[in-house]
Amino acid sequence: MSSAATNLFVLLGLGLAGIFIVTRKLKKAIREDFGAFVDRFQLLPPPQPAPPKAPHPLTALTFAVSDVFDIDGHVTGFGNLDWVRTHEAAARTSPVVSMVIEGGATCIGKTVVDEMAVSISGENKHYDGPTNPAANARMPGGSSSGSAVAVAAGLVDFSLGLDTIGGVRVPASFCGVLGIRTSYGSLSNLGMISVSQSLDTVGWFAKDPNLLRRVGHVLLQLPYVDARAPRNIIIADDCFELLKIPSSRVSQVVIKSTEKIFGKQVLKHANVGDYLDSKVPSLNQFNKTNRNGELKASSMKSLANAMLFLHRHEFKTNHGEWISSSNPVMDPVVTALLHEDLEPADAKINSCQSIRSEIRSALNTILKDDGILVIPTFADLPPKVGSKEVLSVEYQSRNFTLLAIASMSGCCQVSVPLGYYDKCPISVSFIARHGGDRFLLDTINALYSSLQEEVDVASKPNFTRNVISPEESAEAAKEKGNAAFKDKQHQKAISFYTEAIKLNGKNATYYGNRAAAYLELGSFLQAEADCNMAITLDKKNVKAYLRRGTAREMLGYFKDAIEDFKMALVLEPTNKRASLSAERLRKLFQ
Repeated sequence: MSSAATNLFVLLGLGLAGIFIVTRKLKKAIREDFGAFVDRFQLLPPPQPAPPKAPHPLTALTFAVSDVFDIDGHVTGFGNLDWVRTHEAAARTSPVVSMVIEGGATCIGKTVVDEMAVSISGENKHYDGPTNPAANARMPGGSSSGSAVAVAAGLVDFSLGLDTIGGVRVPASFCGVLGIRTSYGSLSNLGMISVSQSLDTVGWFAKDPNLLRRVGHVLLQLPYVDARAPRNIIIADDCFELLKIPSSRVSQVVIKSTEKIFGKQVLKHANVGDYLDSKVPSLNQFNKTNRNGELKASSMKSLANAMLFLHRHEFKTNHGEWISSSNPVMDPVVTALLHEDLEPADAKINSCQSIRSEIRSALNTILKDDGILVIPTFADLPPKVGSKEVLSVEYQSRNFTLLAIASMSGCCQVSVPLGYYDKCPISVSFIARHGGDRFLLDTINALYSSLQEEVDVASKPNFTRNVISPEESAEAAKEKGNAAFKDKQHQKAISFYTEAIKLNGKNATYYGNRAAAYLELGSFLQAEADCNMAITLDKKNVKAYLRRGTAREMLGYFKDAIEDFKMALVLEPTNKRASLSAERLRKLFQ
């Protein structure tokens, strides 16, 4: 054989070996269990009761638990190998886990959590995973990443997790499954490692809304009664403005599904930031200024900052001593969290607790026993594995603003998958008042099929879909107007709002938004006319009264302006802008 032929065979051999090695690496990258588990075992339920008694409600189902729950005879790992090394096996099983087993389900193991359950990425270098079954190149979300992955991959029927600042909601969203954060304090936290005791809440994942509800009936010990239809489903418009994907794929899906199942009359729209600004006075005292002495941007961001401060303070209080004494190998993200220089704590902690109390009261007031607040679960698509995007201030601010609503209020929240966008899972969240878990689970169960039908319609390419409705086109024009308004391109915003009005002239929001743009340009007569129309369409439109009052004041119609501000106060008694404006004009014309 010639030397040239020999070299060719060597090169071919090396090439085939390289392909074999790469193939092995690829196969290893996505393991059989997607890297979801840290420990596999089996805890069997008690024997079935003899007839005629009914079988256990969770019979024949399997589940897994995040590695923050105690299991008798197993070390609770908390996502860190040094924690495992320095702690003894648990002497008893978490009451929450025991309740599920007593309900007839079989536990098959423990799942990966973010290191010390503090992050929302789902990555954990100690356990090399897990992999997101719904989008392999994307993060699975944390902290209860393994539990979400186990359900998404079909390895278990449901799984338990811990939600502190998004630990169930985020991985549910990223992995395309259902996930519930229960009302704060509704389930015992005994037998569970605490991250932040003011925020920690038990949650669980499932693919099926009926199963999500069945687990809820067992854990929350809910009676089986007839489901109540919601009277108000409130779309949080300002929260959806944070979303990085088209509204037609999320909020419009919810709106159409709601109209189909419950009717148009239950739909409402709200600006959550404005509402909290008037109802949660402690937010005004928290983080009034940042380190440069500049005013904070909004009450929603202050709420997120309060949540993160409370989370970090309580985590350091709970685990700082162990970390100092054990010197564990830790991810730099966790290390940075511990070494962050927090301001003197006492006053801020008291302020955080006041915020928690006030926001719970505020949301319970607006939602009552039969209301649902709809927000995006997460503003962004799941980040790529290894991405540094999750560490950016803008990214965290945008997403923790959404997550803080339920974490700080203690209200219950369910993340519902809405198919895919750009090959990534997307979702929406429904929030009910504190203690309204059964009502929330019932509502999700009633809406779910319709939501998925609307997802199928919305996800079809334009050339295969039916003609886009005028309402959809109007919403798209409104969103373009909102973006232009934010960029202070007020004339451009007016053009978009005008287009929206032409497409759907019976939406008060479009007139009110155009009025705001006219006010910025000093076109007070046009602003007044738009507000008149908005009020005709919606007699309780507080913003329209405020904007008309401002327009009339600038036009010199002071008595009419006072009446508008007073009407805004009747509708929203704590509205500071209306109160100050009415009082100022009253003093001028006494």
